[in-house]
Amino acid sequence: MEINLKEKGIIKRLTNKTFCFDERLKNGFFTATYFLKVQKIIKQNLANQSVTMQWFCRKDGVMVCGVDETVALLHTFAINPQSLEIFALNDGDIVSAYEPVLKVRGAYENFGFLENVIDAVLARRSSVATNAHNAVLAANGKELFCMADRQDEILTQIADGYACYVAGIKKVATDALGAWWGGRGSGTMPHALIQMCGGDVVKACEIYKKTFKDEKITALVDYNNDVITDALRVARAFGSDLAAVRVDTSANLIDKFFNDKDTSGFDPKGVCPELIFALRKALDDSGFSWVKIVVSSGFTPQKIALFEAKNCPVDTYGVGSFLVKNDTCGFTGDLVELNGKDEAKFGRKNVRSDRLELVSFV
Repeated sequence: MEINLKEKGIIKRLTNKTFCFDERLKNGFFTATYFLKVQKIIKQNLANQSVTMQWFCRKDGVMVCGVDETVALLHTFAINPQSLEIFALNDGDIVSAYEPVLKVRGAYENFGFLENVIDAVLARRSSVATNAHNAVLAANGKELFCMADRQDEILTQIADGYACYVAGIKKVATDALGAWWGGRGSGTMPHALIQMCGGDVVKACEIYKKTFKDEKITALVDYNNDVITDALRVARAFGSDLAAVRVDTSANLIDKFFNDKDTSGFDPKGVCPELIFALRKALDDSGFSWVKIVVSSGFTPQKIALFEAKNCPVDTYGVGSFLVKNDTCGFTGDLVELNGKDEAKFGRKNVRSDRLELVSFV
């Protein structure tokens, strides 16, 4: 089921968004059983009382995401959604611990059964957005490529790609990662293409160019664990048709460039800054200064920051598994008002916030 916010009449949100929901949400398939039970209890015994529920996380510096999706979810699956008052932050806002990101006011039996679903949406989207945001900050304005297409269940790609987009990553590996914001998958070749050419990187690039005549090439140059040799071979063969080279050396390997060199002062394994400095120098010295360098394999904000601190000549960072770590933040929904008066479990309270905006409808 696709839900478009504009079609739902929701304004003050980005009106071109389309979200995909599983129709089984309407039957409680994804709702914790005790929420379904309490909905029935309330209907029969305590109906039509007004409550306010607020959602928050317990960490500082979280980039909230999934709020607009939650608004669409409420107006698709809540009962009498037009009777609800929804106050929300915007996707991309940075929040502090215990700061409410969403408040919903109305009859509990009309929306309370969606509590755990909303928790899950906010937790996943905000975790990915926060991870991506931290990677973007570490990259100091350099391009990031979202390669989080193989680290989790494939159905998470669509929303994960949107969360990365909210954080500022606009280059993605699959169409699914760009589905909610209009992005398209990009990339050139995997190791499989080189393998099927017997390890000949130049041949792999030749048949790539033959097949995709209008595209420039980004050559994957670590297949033979001889990055600089293969990068220069490709550059000499393709000249201006070579846009970039990508280094994806495994963390348990040491590139052949270091075979006769003293590596006692640094860790030469995997994609290390010293290898990238040497690659840049080799390309420049051979007259290929326009060829960009893309790096991937185990990049995190910490590893990116290390490269940036050394002014490593990287043009694009490919980031995968780190982006979709889902333990960055969790969200909790609490009832904090009953019939206009503060009422909450011990230790919780109705947190006032002048950042929340009333979601308006037409």
